[in-house]
Amino acid sequence: MIRDTSGQDQPLAHAHRPGRRWLWGGLALGLVALLAWAVPNWLRGLSGGTSVSLSRLSVAAVEVGPLVRDVAAEGKVVAAVSPTLYAANAGSISLLAKAGDSVKRGQPLLRIASPELQAKAAQERSNADALHSDWLRAQADVRQQHAQAESALALARIEQQTAVNELARQTRAFEAGATAQAQVDQARDALARAEVALKQAQQLLGLKDEATRFELQAKRQAFERQQLVVADMTRQLGELEVRSPVDGQVGQLFVSERESVAKDAKLLTVIDLSALEVQVQVAESYARELQTGMPGEISGNGQRWPGRVSSVSPEVVANEVAARLRFDGAQPEQLRQNQRLSVRVLLDQRDKVLKLARGAFVDESGGRFAYVVRDGQAERRAIRLGAQSLSAVEVLDGLKAGDQVVISGAEQFKGAERVTLIP
Repeated sequence: MIRDTSGQDQPLAHAHRPGRRWLWGGLALGLVALLAWAVPNWLRGLSGGTSVSLSRLSVAAVEVGPLVRDVAAEGKVVAAVSPTLYAANAGSISLLAKAGDSVKRGQPLLRIASPELQAKAAQERSNADALHSDWLRAQADVRQQHAQAESALALARIEQQTAVNELARQTRAFEAGATAQAQVDQARDALARAEVALKQAQQLLGLKDEATRFELQAKRQAFERQQLVVADMTRQLGELEVRSPVDGQVGQLFVSERESVAKDAKLLTVIDLSALEVQVQVAESYARELQTGMPGEISGNGQRWPGRVSSVSPEVVANEVAARLRFDGAQPEQLRQNQRLSVRVLLDQRDKVLKLARGAFVDESGGRFAYVVRDGQAERRAIRLGAQSLSAVEVLDGLKAGDQVVISGAEQFKGAERVTLIP
């Protein structure tokens, strides 16, 4: 027989290792915990359709409280009255004041030399003098013609009376037999001719007076028209000296010494610093509600002053409207043109309304729906909003106090009805 190694083998006792059992037990517990955490999230992910990290969202609670609607903006100080002066006629400039000078109302600021206008004014005055002479000459002619017509009328009356007397003499002589009938007839014809001449003289006097009156009136009207032309030329000459329309300060000069300017050219501005206002640019959406007389607040340099809306521009530029506020009360001292100040205008104030912090959801959805956070999910819900301010919106329907609402970041949901939120 061939001998093997069986005689050399010895059975060994089974070693007991308790650490392995603990290892397998720990792995099993970890697996169970992992499944307990992952399975609900996985199920919620299946039901929600998508998942978004909660840290990427802004969430606010619906609450009950006051809602103040206002408009806040940065404004600049402007003069309530700041007229710009223009050249009434073309000419050469002579400056009498410089930028920054304090001026009084009516004080000359500059002169415009216009030889052409002065020559034209002299010609118009000469024409007025000539027309005045014509009018005076026409008055003399009227008096002369009237005198001549009256003289002719007086002679006609004398002739008529002479004819009457002659007819009476011839009639008496005929009755006495001292003259013939023919003489009486001739006297009667002479009287008839004298009466016709008298009547014509009377009519001629009236016609002469009427004709000369019309002529005299035409001469007078021509002279008066020319007087109006002279008055207008005098006014234009007076406008060659530009005067300050208000008490204030010379602002910007648009011309220089000895510069030739055209008619209606911009010359300078005068700033009335006694009445200052604050001008702000307001978004068009809020400008619709702005009305003159609304209360406001103006602040700057650590101070606050009450104000009131004085005007709202009807023109929209770059989706903004310019509005002005005046100081309600005494005007603060040491304000300067174009100084920056903060402005707040109160549009509306309501107490105990259901409100929510304003967020991107207002513009993204048009305020028609919002996402409410509950049990780790964001659920889309139809809502209805009311008044809106810069920081909050009024909730009319769809939400209740205490609801947690996604106010920013909801664009990641892509319109899903339900979204799982990951911590």
